[in-house]
Amino acid sequence: MSQPYSDSDLAVALSRTAADGSVRVTAKGRGALAEQIREIAFAQGVAVRRDADLAEILDAVEIDCEIPAAALGAVAEILNRLYQANLEIAS
Repeated sequence: MSQPYSDSDLAVALSRTAADGSVRVTAKGRGALAEQIREIAFAQGVAVRRDADLAEILDAVEIDCEIPAAALGAVAEILNRLYQANLEIAS
């Protein structure tokens, strides 16, 4: 990685469930664990976005729980951009 992260850095991984379309927190961590989450995401080709405020909101969510309504708008925007990028790549 080109930019070092500190122990206070936070990473939160999300996934969308096929059954009901809800977005859930699938992993989260700070420091070395956050770095590992990002490395896995990069290795899998998952788009990563840096948004400290959204990450702090999502950090309050337990693993495998739906994200709160307050974060839905931001997450929807991120997912929309990811889907558009995937469509462009597929074309």
